[in-house]
Amino acid sequence: MKIVTAAEMRAIDRATSERFGVPSLTLMENAGSAVAQHVLAHYGAAQRIVVLCGKGNNGGDGFVAARRLHEEGKTVQVILLADPADLRGDAAVMFGKLQQAATVVHSSDHLQSERVRLVLPADLYLDAVLGTGFKPPVSGLYADAIAILNASQAPVVAVDIPSGADADAMGPQKGIIARADSIITFTAARPAHVFSSLTEGPTYVAEIGSPKEAIVSSLQLNVITARDFAPLIEPRPAESNKGNYGHVLVVGGAVGKAGSVAMAGMSALRAGAGLATVATPKSVLPTVAGFHPELMTEPLVETPEGTIAASACERLDALAKGKSVLAIGPGISRFPETSALVRTLVSKSEVPIVLDADGLNAFAGRTNELSGKGRLLVITPHPGEMARLAGCSTADVQKDRLGVARRFARERELIVVLKGHRTLVVQPNGEAWVNTTGNPGMSTGGTGDILTGMVAAMIAQNPNEALLAVCAAVHLHGLAGDVMLESVGEHSMVATDLLRGLPEAFWRAQRTAREKFVCWDG
Repeated sequence: MKIVTAAEMRAIDRATSERFGVPSLTLMENAGSAVAQHVLAHYGAAQRIVVLCGKGNNGGDGFVAARRLHEEGKTVQVILLADPADLRGDAAVMFGKLQQAATVVHSSDHLQSERVRLVLPADLYLDAVLGTGFKPPVSGLYADAIAILNASQAPVVAVDIPSGADADAMGPQKGIIARADSIITFTAARPAHVFSSLTEGPTYVAEIGSPKEAIVSSLQLNVITARDFAPLIEPRPAESNKGNYGHVLVVGGAVGKAGSVAMAGMSALRAGAGLATVATPKSVLPTVAGFHPELMTEPLVETPEGTIAASACERLDALAKGKSVLAIGPGISRFPETSALVRTLVSKSEVPIVLDADGLNAFAGRTNELSGKGRLLVITPHPGEMARLAGCSTADVQKDRLGVARRFARERELIVVLKGHRTLVVQPNGEAWVNTTGNPGMSTGGTGDILTGMVAAMIAQNPNEALLAVCAAVHLHGLAGDVMLESVGEHSMVATDLLRGLPEAFWRAQRTAREKFVCWDG
């Protein structure tokens, strides 16, 4: 799903009406109806609902939602924070269709009056004061209304965006902002919906009538949703066999680091690869083979330090033949001889490669040797590994995650998966996809190895849809963590819990892809 600026969203609405013939009143009716449907579905027990409305189109959406909720038998009170004479266009039309009298508030003193305060208590508030076209800061009457919302114990649903927020911000917000237990926006996300932590609850995006052709953005930025990759996780044909779903070769491991490569291999199978072979130092192989009987293993010549020796290159060349994807790096170590082997393998391989962990560190200070030109190369660094590749500090990466990932993807002509809160998937042309699944419980050793195997597996199954395959793996990886959060919590989660959560993650993604609204958690 595209992420668009506030100005682009206004242009999308205009194009929908002018080029595609959908009246703006219809768009507003659909938006307000979507809000009402959201309330009925998720806050059905709320009987008394107060809708705070501004004078713009956001207020217009609120008027429609109020009318629809009234028709459903809810006790609805509209508070208009403006003179009705100031309403214009569609908002004025929708105000005129209200079936109950609104409480009109002209000033902060009026808002504090006994008459107004008598109508304020509610089971639920709808915040339809300021929309995504607003630019902070907020002051006066609107600021006082936001203060009332923030002091309330009742749930607050933000219409389009919490009032006071800057829709175009890609980080922390400043100034007075209304709290929100959930957000429902329309057509496409704005940057703040994804990057600004506007709510700890869910954000929903409702389609209200704009065709895909009208949704144009200059940001080269998207949010990953289950709908995007739904075709990749559809039920399999009855005549399937393991040969249909690819063979992943995982190269890695060293003495003391057998678990990394074993987890990568097993996650490839859990993510749907038909076969997975783990090539690892011969002294490490018994540990890997004992991890899961489904894994195939290949012993490699090793150094005295228990890492893969350079002389294993010929054997690895032979093993790579006929494989769908080569995953290099989990537990492979930074031993110089082994790092040199990694660089040789990456430079020679014609098989799609997923490169992670110390496989990436092998190119620190030597990124001129790392290129995806003419082939598929995916790297999956955490911020520290990204910093070593980009020649900057980890703090520099965290200050400009999107910029750093884009520059590196463009310069090296590869796909970057920059891990962390809001993991980024960036194409060689700079187009970026943002992931919204996952949680802090996944901040534990080995979860990156699980992701490596999943990325390799999804590519192996979908070689002609490599970008979507990577996005699917990233989304499902985080979703598996969210599944396990419900049973083990943040503090007790370990990497192998994700293997247990993956089956449910697949089921949830399949269900979510069929739902009416796109949704993600704050």
